[in-house]
Amino acid sequence: MSPSSSDTRVALITGGAQGIGRGITDYLIARGWRVAIMDIDDDAVQEMRERHDEAQLLAITASVSDEAAVNEAFEQLEGWQGRLDLLVNNAGPADPYCGPLESLSLERWHHWLDNHLTGAFLCSRAAIPLLRQHQGSIIHMASTRALQSEPESEGYAASKGGLLALTHAMATSLGPDIRVNAICPGWIETGEHQKAADREAPSHSDTDRQQHPVGRVGHPDDIAALVAFLAGPEAGFITGQHFPVDGGMTRKMIYAE
Repeated sequence: MSPSSSDTRVALITGGAQGIGRGITDYLIARGWRVAIMDIDDDAVQEMRERHDEAQLLAITASVSDEAAVNEAFEQLEGWQGRLDLLVNNAGPADPYCGPLESLSLERWHHWLDNHLTGAFLCSRAAIPLLRQHQGSIIHMASTRALQSEPESEGYAASKGGLLALTHAMATSLGPDIRVNAICPGWIETGEHQKAADREAPSHSDTDRQQHPVGRVGHPDDIAALVAFLAGPEAGFITGQHFPVDGGMTRKMIYAE
């Protein structure tokens, strides 16, 4: 396939076959982007291939924590479109609970850090040469759990907190050629954005909705819209920042009864 035209923007979304990543992928493609995804779940990757035309989507099964696999994926991306305008480091296990800290194994600790934090490093490093050519941007998908916690979530919290530090460090190092920001999603309902075997209709109680000052649980499009804005020229003066997108939940005081 020939390289993309000068006015067609190209994004790579890690973890792009399910959940928030799938929502971002669909959102950008609907707005004229060409999108490559990397995801460890081959069934979900295949579903995305069937969902979009091959001119719009390059779907790669790979782990972001595997250095050789990341480098090979970027070779495929460069051969597919010849450019990159946006990298969204979204991959990583979504389950935040690790159990009691005193019994947390080193292997489980690395489960979160390798996929969230090391994966973001590996993909960002590989993306820099392409992003510099078009003054692109990087968005790390952190979490409101980088800012507050529930018990027994140390591995997840540490990896997401590390992404916030990585954000301002990279923004300082890579500017002015590349802007780097982070998004901190709160409760985002992704049941309808999973592969077919795991898909489920959302079901939220009044209590679920009332925890949010906006009166509802989040949707992947809430995150995707901010991704599109941060990647665009209107955000040209924004770098090194993190943006909670949580319906105001982290700003609402809740007292146990």
